[in-house]
Amino acid sequence: MVTIVSLWVPIVLSAVIVFVASSILHMVMTYHQSEYRKLPDEDVILDAIRSKHVTPGFYAFPHHSGPKEMKTPQMMEKFKNGPVGFVTLIPNGPPAMGKYLGLWFGFCILMGILVAYITGRTLSHEAHYLAVFRVAGAVAFMGYSVGHLTNSIWMGQPWSATIKHMFDGLVYSLLTAGTFGWLWPR
Repeated sequence: MVTIVSLWVPIVLSAVIVFVASSILHMVMTYHQSEYRKLPDEDVILDAIRSKHVTPGFYAFPHHSGPKEMKTPQMMEKFKNGPVGFVTLIPNGPPAMGKYLGLWFGFCILMGILVAYITGRTLSHEAHYLAVFRVAGAVAFMGYSVGHLTNSIWMGQPWSATIKHMFDGLVYSLLTAGTFGWLWPR
């Protein structure tokens, strides 16, 4: 068993490496830009939402209070006529990139801690690079990639967007696995 404390260097370094890699993937590589489409008559739709003073949150439409109401003829007609979907509204103003990047780095640290915990409980100090790489990579892939599947299954996100995010997660997982394998205390 290897303690989390003895893995603090790969935890922090893998978070920094993933943070830099994600910046490159999202700022230099532009393949994520095609995920977002513009609404037709965007100004009209934005004015309609603004006029109703809709607060930041996650909205589903047509909205129903549960399975019983969902099965009513009126609600079934709304679903049939559409549109059906989800909308996430965030606070007004330019994106708070500092906050988002700080939260993302915190997530990368959390991922490093989880990778360290599971890999440290699974392998000993004598573990070879490839053994550490396999366990750390599998754990990191679960955290960075697998959760994106639910966005396509339940939220209607295009599968192409999910696959792109999972590819990013694979890159982050490989970088995390390599860092842990390289810096594994022996």
